[in-house]
Amino acid sequence: MPRGDGTGPYGQGPGTGRGLGRGRGMGRMGGNRAGAGPSGDCVCPSCGTRVPHQVGVPCYNLSCPKCGQKMARE
Repeated sequence: MPRGDGTGPYGQGPGTGRGLGRGRGMGRMGGNRAGAGPSGDCVCPSCGTRVPHQVGVPCYNLSCPKCGQKMARE
């Protein structure tokens, strides 16, 4: 702050470059993606079979009980 007015060395205004207007999403663990939390189902992309998600077991490590394909998180 060379001028002492809080604008920084280039006079761009306070708060510039801090990502204002971003970060309003679901948060780190929200949404339908890996690490989406304890609830939900594992779904087979081939036949659509649904299995309840187990805490600590990624869906992609499970095989479908009907067709043997790898499961995906829903």
